[in-house]
Amino acid sequence: MASYVVVPKTLNINEIENKGFALSPSLFKSVEIKNQNVKKVKDLLDRALKPKDKGFEVGSKSYIYNSKYFFIRTKALQPTSFLPNYDRESIVPILPQSFKNYNLKEGDILISKDSNIGEVVILDKDLPTYMPSGGIYRLLVSNWKYYLLAFIKNDFFKTQLNFLVSRGATIRHAKTLFLDCLIPFPNQENSNNIINYIEFLTKAIINKEKEIRKKHKLILEKIEKELLENQKPSEFEYKRPTLKELKSLSRINATIYDTYFKKEEFLIKNYIHGVKNIYDLGFDISRGQNLQVSAIGKSIYSKARKNGFYTLILPKNLSYYGTIIKYEFLGNKNKLKTLKKGDIVFGAEGFEKGRSIVVTKELTRTITNIHGMTLNLQEGDLTISIFVKCFLDYLRKKGLIDIYAVGGNGGSLAQKYWYMIPFPNFPESKQKEIAELYYNSVDYPTNLNLNNFLEEDTKWNKKAGILQLDLSAKKLKERLNEVIHKIVMDEEVQIDFEVIK
Repeated sequence: MASYVVVPKTLNINEIENKGFALSPSLFKSVEIKNQNVKKVKDLLDRALKPKDKGFEVGSKSYIYNSKYFFIRTKALQPTSFLPNYDRESIVPILPQSFKNYNLKEGDILISKDSNIGEVVILDKDLPTYMPSGGIYRLLVSNWKYYLLAFIKNDFFKTQLNFLVSRGATIRHAKTLFLDCLIPFPNQENSNNIINYIEFLTKAIINKEKEIRKKHKLILEKIEKELLENQKPSEFEYKRPTLKELKSLSRINATIYDTYFKKEEFLIKNYIHGVKNIYDLGFDISRGQNLQVSAIGKSIYSKARKNGFYTLILPKNLSYYGTIIKYEFLGNKNKLKTLKKGDIVFGAEGFEKGRSIVVTKELTRTITNIHGMTLNLQEGDLTISIFVKCFLDYLRKKGLIDIYAVGGNGGSLAQKYWYMIPFPNFPESKQKEIAELYYNSVDYPTNLNLNNFLEEDTKWNKKAGILQLDLSAKKLKERLNEVIHKIVMDEEVQIDFEVIK
């Protein structure tokens, strides 16, 4: 990751005097930008910001359990995605009378001025019943929209903004200072082509993020459709729990006996081809590696890959869509419990439990921690693991994972309760159809140029699985950041599509 902060090695007396004779190191740092061909963010907007471009704070008193009107919190804007998060922590249902119509449209850019200051997203669909919080501005941009978006998403922009915003507060407020941040433009002869190159890379990333969400939604729809269309003749009838049932389950929490849970579980158990539990499917279940000092001794943690370190796949770093948001790395001299091909890493604890990922290739020195439940495939092919992961996603979407779990602070789906979870015995062809939406390796197109890149890349997206789309998006982001860095440093940029294969 490039650093744009310059720390002077020496100071003269005039510089010290200009700072009121304060000697705090942060006062003398600056942001490095060698390219002087720059425009301010405000110069790239269609017009100056108006009060109606700023969101409105409805207050927690307006939050309700269910509504057709929603409130976008700044948490919806995350550095790992160009699109907003739509989880329950980011999007809150609100009272209809508290709603203000912002007429949010696909392609609108939202930027956070509070908390995660400078974070930005672009809307992937029209949101007529959504309103942004008071910590969010909408930016109206027509020309160079995706060029501007790429730079705001980059660390260079955030470094500038951090220097403009006062430090020391728990929650920092950028107000509209982001409008004064500088956006550099290429100086080389084919500058227009370079601008287009950046815009195309940015659009391609956004297209892949959209396709990931589309395929994840399709997975859930296919599972539900298969269940609904292939039921035994039996009809659901709610019955109160018997004493025998209470004793056999050793649980008295109400949700596992209520009508919703019973009806949803009936839909699975009444599937025409029957059900199996996780052990019948050929899995063993175990906790991930205990990383406490008392278990493995002292370790060294790193955000960057290092030779000889273990790669950490942590539940907290898994996305809702079954991808890895980021890796962490651990140096330890001991032989730790590693993951193998076919294993499922499942986040079993907390309010975000249920996120999971499948290990689709042989790995070396890769582990998860004790908060991750590992479903070890003992027999069978990769399709079984992927289908089980996809069905666990379905259970999570339906809220059943939370009901199977026990305990406070979000609860935990402990190992002893996994036998309760029914997995429908879908035909192999249906399992494969669902699994290919998550994992489907296809060759990336060749001979790409500015004229055909987006079209060919979009065609590939349609065939690729979620994991392949995610890997491709990561490569595109890496290339995009390389190009942005070169423009900031006023270095020549080569239009190259081979590096993103």
